[in-house]
Amino acid sequence: MTLRMKMTAITLDCPDPEALAAFYRRATGLAPHPRSDGDFAALVFEDGLVLGFQRVDDHRPPRWPDPGASQQFHLDFDVPDLDQAESLLLAEGATKPEFQPGGSRWRVLLDPAGHPFCLCRS
Repeated sequence: MTLRMKMTAITLDCPDPEALAAFYRRATGLAPHPRSDGDFAALVFEDGLVLGFQRVDDHRPPRWPDPGASQQFHLDFDVPDLDQAESLLLAEGATKPEFQPGGSRWRVLLDPAGHPFCLCRS
């Protein structure tokens, strides 16, 4: 028997859920979850998948690409223009680490809470 599980949410630890949700909302255009608050904020995809952000008071972000404080996970986003997307996200508060393993194929950025995410050429 194969267990059929449906992913319903991806949740990131962070120090300020509402601020991180606002960053990703500006980046993706996703709708905010109606019950978002200062302890847990979320965005909702059209298919119902939730991208959540939960408050962790002692949050320690990963240190990309340090294997001793690894990224543990990352999000990938397809974009039509890497340079344009990078520029817009940096203006919204993302940062760009020096280590960039993707060459011209993808870019690694860090969200305002320090989580790595990738921009991939669509």
